[in-house]
Amino acid sequence: MSNPTATTTATYAALDAWIDAHFDEEVRFLQEMVRVPTDTPPGNNAPHAERTAELIAAFGFEAEKHAVPAQEVKDYGLESITNLIVRRPYGSGGRTVALNAHGDVVPPGEGWTHDPYGGQIVDGKLYGRAAAVSKSDFASFTFAVRALEAVAQPQQGGVELHFTYDEEFGGVLGPGWLLKNGLTKPDLMIAAGFSYEVVVAHNGCLQMEVTVQGEMAHAAIPDSGTDALQGAVHILNALYALNNDYLQVRSQVAGITHPYLNVGLIQGGTNTNVIPGKVVLKLDRRMIPEEDPAQVEASIRETIAKAAASFAPPRGGKALQVDIRRLLLANAMKPLPGNKPLVEALQKHGEALFGTAIPAVGTPLYTDVRLYVENGIPGVIYGAGPRTVRESHAKRSDERLELEDLRRATKVVARALADLLG
Repeated sequence: MSNPTATTTATYAALDAWIDAHFDEEVRFLQEMVRVPTDTPPGNNAPHAERTAELIAAFGFEAEKHAVPAQEVKDYGLESITNLIVRRPYGSGGRTVALNAHGDVVPPGEGWTHDPYGGQIVDGKLYGRAAAVSKSDFASFTFAVRALEAVAQPQQGGVELHFTYDEEFGGVLGPGWLLKNGLTKPDLMIAAGFSYEVVVAHNGCLQMEVTVQGEMAHAAIPDSGTDALQGAVHILNALYALNNDYLQVRSQVAGITHPYLNVGLIQGGTNTNVIPGKVVLKLDRRMIPEEDPAQVEASIRETIAKAAASFAPPRGGKALQVDIRRLLLANAMKPLPGNKPLVEALQKHGEALFGTAIPAVGTPLYTDVRLYVENGIPGVIYGAGPRTVRESHAKRSDERLELEDLRRATKVVARALADLLG
C-alpha cells in the first residue's frame, strides 16, 4: 500500500518542478499583462480582458467574456468593462474554488525611472504599473491552475479564474456584477494579495463628495460675496479634528489599528482675482470591522453640517450651502467560519516555501473580497508580492515585483489547490 504522506509530498515536489520548468513562460505572460494599460480613470478595461483571453486560450483555457452594458459602465464613470470567468470543472462532488485578480489600476503618475508599461526586469524585479497589484496574480493563479492540472489531475470539484476590472471604483461592476447576475457561486475563493500573510479581514471604506457653495465676488470687494474656500477650510478643520478622536477607536483585528479620514481631492475657484463661489471636497473614511457604516456616515454628515452652520459669512452675505453625496460604501470584510481550509492550506505551504510563518491578519485596505463574503462565500487574500504595500510601490512610481515572490507564491497556490480539491 502506498504511503499517503509520501504521495502527497511527491505531488508537491512535482508541482514545484512544473512551475520551475515553466517560470520563464509565466514571467513573459506577466509582462504581457503589464504592457496593456488599464488606467482607471478613464477605465477603458475591455482591451486588457481581450488580450488576457487571447493569451490564456493558448493554454487551453476558454474565457467567458461578460461585458457589462455600455450605459451602465458610462453611468458609473468608466469607459468599458469585460469581466472574465474561466471554468475548470474536474468532476462531481468536491469544492469549487475561485481565484480572483483585478486588472484595473490607478494611472502611473509622475516619477517613474522605468516604463510603467514596459514590464522591464532589473535585478530580479519586474517593473510596471500593476506588476504587484494585481496583474501578478493573473500570472500566479493561471500558472498554479496549469500546474495543478498537469500534475495533480484532480478528479472532483473545480477551479474558476475570475479576472475582473472594477476594484479601484469599488468592485460593483467587477465581482459584484458577476455575483449579482448569478454567473458564479463558488464554495471558496482566494483573491489577489501578497505572499507573506493571509488576509482574513479588512477595513471598510466610505467615500463622499462635499460641495460647498458660497457666492462668487470680485477680489477687490470681498465682502460682496461668501468665500466658499474659507468655508471649505472651516469644514476641513472640523473633519480632520475627527482623526484625533479616531485614535481612541481601536480594532481587535491584528493588522488593523484605528479609523482614519482623508480628504484626497479639492477643486474650486475660477481665477486668482475672484472670491471662490464653489469648492468640492472628496473624502475617504476607512472603517474598522467593528464599526457600523450607517453610524459612521451619519456622524460625518453631522460634523459637516455643524461646521457649515458655524461659518460666519460677511454681513449681508449668503450663508454657506452644503451638499453631501455618497460616492462609495464598501463594507468591511469579516471572516466567515468556512475560511479555515483556505487559511490552513496557504499558511502550511507558505511557511514551507518562504521559510517563515505566514500569519492570518487583517489589512487596512478594502478589496473586492468583501463582495464574495457578503454573498456567503468564504474568502481570503493571498498572492504574489512583498510584505507590505509600501515595498511594492503600488499606487506609486516604480511599482515592482520580486520574481522569486511570484515563483514561490505560484507554488503555494498550486499546492493549496491540490489540498482543497484532493
